[in-house]
Amino acid sequence: MTPTQGIALVDLDEDGVDRAFRADVLNGLRQRQKAVPARWFYDDAGSALFEEITRLEEYYPTRAETEILRNHSADFHRLIGPGRAVVEFGSGSSVKTPLLLSAIEPGAYVPLDISGDFLRASSAALARKFTGLPVHPVEADFMREVELPDAIVPLKKLGFFPGSTIGNMVPRTAVDLLRSMRATLRGSRGERPMLLIGMDLVKDQAVLEAAYDDAKGVTARFNLNLAERINRELDGTIPTGDLAHRAIWNNDFARIEMHLEAMKDIVFSVSGEKFMMDKGETIHTENSHKFTRRSANLMLLAGGWTPLQQWTDEEGRFSVTLAEASEQREAP
Repeated sequence: MTPTQGIALVDLDEDGVDRAFRADVLNGLRQRQKAVPARWFYDDAGSALFEEITRLEEYYPTRAETEILRNHSADFHRLIGPGRAVVEFGSGSSVKTPLLLSAIEPGAYVPLDISGDFLRASSAALARKFTGLPVHPVEADFMREVELPDAIVPLKKLGFFPGSTIGNMVPRTAVDLLRSMRATLRGSRGERPMLLIGMDLVKDQAVLEAAYDDAKGVTARFNLNLAERINRELDGTIPTGDLAHRAIWNNDFARIEMHLEAMKDIVFSVSGEKFMMDKGETIHTENSHKFTRRSANLMLLAGGWTPLQQWTDEEGRFSVTLAEASEQREAP
């Protein structure tokens, strides 16, 4: 079976540019600390580079999370049960998603992603692997509530959010996302959707910094591709050769920060608007927050999810948590 053609919910302007991308970039570059949200890394080129990153020796999260999914498949089958529609927030991983789908006997698979070509390619690959499984790709910004295909609405649902992508967001935004996921996955009265989410854990600083600044420079290319994408899609003139990749551990906020640093004074334009950066000034492109068990649970509870069970890899580097939509209540 091949996947359905899918649904496109991306808001494009008359030039075919994603309006949200343009707004985020321009608003971010106007700030004193220039910043662009990390979700815009993932155009087709960025998605391919990230797949390359996951295979690097220094980048442990993918191996650790895959270990958890492989070793605890029986737990997932028992706790999640068969027949649920798996709604993945982001295009399916070629390794992690099949492990989950094989474990739980899903009723359908719905990947949500803003990168349309990558979404369709990964959906087609999953459909070929799982013959007979209904696959419904939806091209959409999953940071907001998404209307799912009609065929999915009656099914019980499991949200799948691997890779510790939740760590890319500041806490307020992460909580907002968890709440919008809950709204996207809502079912009929009395049915509580579930969420299986990966979260990276606090560990040695040297291990963390190496994971985001690899010896081969793939992460640097991934970071710089964001500036190249701005040039490609928003008529930008950013001199990418004058920018350098930086990965820094911020202990106060328990996060790795990625920046693009100007190596000299530069002037450029984006969508006709002029910007300047002094030497040493940066564009903040990503946060990757790291969690403890308590902070992970607190984040989920704030977003409307009650943790049911958490697993870690054997070295305790990464966690996967199964949560259920919390019962609405006002009292303690």
